[in-house]
Amino acid sequence: MSFDNHIATLKYAFPKTIPILAGFSFLGIAYGIYMNSLGFGPWYAILMSIFIFAGSMEFVAGSMLLGAFNPLSAFLLTLMINARHLFYGISMLDQFRGVGKKKYYLIYGMCDETFVINSTEKAPAHINSGWFMFYVTVLNQLYWVGGTTIGSLFGSAVTFNTEGLEFVMTALFVVIFLDQWMKERYHVSSIIGIAASVLSLAIFGPGNFIIPAMVLILIALTLIRKTMAKREVIS
Repeated sequence: MSFDNHIATLKYAFPKTIPILAGFSFLGIAYGIYMNSLGFGPWYAILMSIFIFAGSMEFVAGSMLLGAFNPLSAFLLTLMINARHLFYGISMLDQFRGVGKKKYYLIYGMCDETFVINSTEKAPAHINSGWFMFYVTVLNQLYWVGGTTIGSLFGSAVTFNTEGLEFVMTALFVVIFLDQWMKERYHVSSIIGIAASVLSLAIFGPGNFIIPAMVLILIALTLIRKTMAKREVIS
């Protein structure tokens, strides 16, 4: 593809990512400040934003790095938090076919917001869809890394009390949940998630309820999967 075509594709992709620029810049700055408040140097947050690139998990990783070394817990928690990416990947198989080596970066860099754009946007005939998805992915990661860099480098200059800044992660999860609730025809899966979380919280306490809740949710959804599928077909 020619240089002019690359520029045209980039110009087409950029406006699609402007809402992500606003959100990722703020969250990235908050993450950088948060890591700084935990006592980590700027390179921790910057390198994690480059190589992990999973916003919610990066917030969790900050607190996990301060605790006891438990690789099994870290693995299970990461799997549970990011399990939805398994379904993202499956649904993008057809669109990733024929994009060449870019596919490896597209898989690596796929986050919620990138998935939404790449899975729904139909590029016009003069725009190469593979390169469009590539530039969307690159831009979104640059927004996150840029915000994180600003927050981590200048976080030490922040003089206000940063206690509670980690609530940004909680707010992010709430927004994702509400967005999913609004898109659902039936709210069975969401109600199961709430019920399993409350039950696990009551039994295991605030420090150990996440994994049991995820296991309960997985079991419950597996048991009702066929019933839900039939309901969707009937509807």
